[in-house]
Amino acid sequence: MALPNDFILGAASSAWQTEGWSGKKETQDSYIDLWYKNNKHVWHNGYGPAIATDFYNRYKEDVALMKEIGLTHYRTSINWSRFLTDYEDAIVDEEYAAYLDSLIDELIQNGVEPMICLEHYELPAVLFETYGGWGSKHVIELFVKYAEKVFERYGDRVKNWFTFNEPIVVQTRMYLDAIRYPFEQNTQKWMQWNFNKALATAKVVQLFRKKGYKEKSGSKIGVILNPEVTYARSSAKHDQDAARKHDLFFNKMFLDPSIKGEYPSELFELMEKHDIAFDAADSELQIIKEHTVDYVGLNLYFPHRVKARTTAWNDSVPFHPAYYYEMFELPGRKMNPFRGWEIYPQIMLDMALRMRGEYGNIEWFIAENGMGVENEFTNKDEEGIIQDDYRIEFISEHLKWLLKGVEEGSNCTGYMLWAFTDNVSPMNAFKNRYGLVEIDLEEGRNRRMKKSAYWYKEINHKREMSVKNDEIYK
Repeated sequence: MALPNDFILGAASSAWQTEGWSGKKETQDSYIDLWYKNNKHVWHNGYGPAIATDFYNRYKEDVALMKEIGLTHYRTSINWSRFLTDYEDAIVDEEYAAYLDSLIDELIQNGVEPMICLEHYELPAVLFETYGGWGSKHVIELFVKYAEKVFERYGDRVKNWFTFNEPIVVQTRMYLDAIRYPFEQNTQKWMQWNFNKALATAKVVQLFRKKGYKEKSGSKIGVILNPEVTYARSSAKHDQDAARKHDLFFNKMFLDPSIKGEYPSELFELMEKHDIAFDAADSELQIIKEHTVDYVGLNLYFPHRVKARTTAWNDSVPFHPAYYYEMFELPGRKMNPFRGWEIYPQIMLDMALRMRGEYGNIEWFIAENGMGVENEFTNKDEEGIIQDDYRIEFISEHLKWLLKGVEEGSNCTGYMLWAFTDNVSPMNAFKNRYGLVEIDLEEGRNRRMKKSAYWYKEINHKREMSVKNDEIYK
């Protein structure tokens, strides 16, 4: 497997899933912290963000591991709820900001390029309780104030910026499927959160360009999305229509405004039909139109297969996009039995070709891809190293299909594994492990590289040698 010389080969995590609460003030809860405190019993074995991987205290140890593995890039987030002590006036918490200063310097000094996301489910809890979170236009303005403080502090060193990670996810779990706190099924609220986050991205992009960071330091700003690569059960019109509707609500909802600067007209028609339209002023739509992103990160894990509905929709319940489709299970599909997700590496090529053909061949990269496995400790060898050959196979196959997309002209610039270490996930906690590096919960969260980490290191080493040979030849 020959990686392009300048191809990113990194790994990702987030602030809330790694840092823990060490040093956090009582007034600095995020939405995730609030949910955990109110519903700790739904998190697997009670593990949550309180300790996480204790990255806040052990980041130097972890950055040393990143260097040893050979990561070119590391993506994480800044915890908005912790970065400020006053969200209205954007007063910086100097203690947390100093930690980030040190982390960013540590990464750069060890040859690992930092990629920073401004919000990875870390909406301050007080803004959720006071204003309704991302349902509020005022919260958008507070987010822009926060972003300005972050750029002022780290814009000279960080070259890769993102507004959100998976901006559709939180409200989908909260207000569409009602499976997370506060467990409210409200599709119009879901739509408003979707729009407000797209507008927030555009306004932060506007700020970023006004400040001239691209010209000053060659930095870029984008957003990290999780399009659900959608396949119809068949070529029949009814199944194709079902897949198009699914794609419209879950993929084009953010891909189109972020990259094209506008929403599909069919989406407006369906919002009106089902009385779920978001509140959007013409001036706000114009801001979205004029301030599209420089690039996008895409989180791809598994395919989404749909078919036309075979049962009638219950009109007594609120509208849900599933009004137009049902999920379809492909017979004979290959599965990750622990996570319940289909393994279909061809999603990489299919998304690559879509980005090339439908989205102007914008620069993009895989921001997350990975395999969660339960009870990995049972796969340790006599030296205590987890033999995760299944993860090596998973990454290999997805990379091969991704590189086919690159060969066919898609402007994909890298691959980021989820995750660098095992870490906490919403509700799932540490049940399924994704990391190159094991976090031993029984031994004070000690770190140990898995077999996949040594394999990742070898890939990076081969690419580095290829780069050096090219330079010698030149």
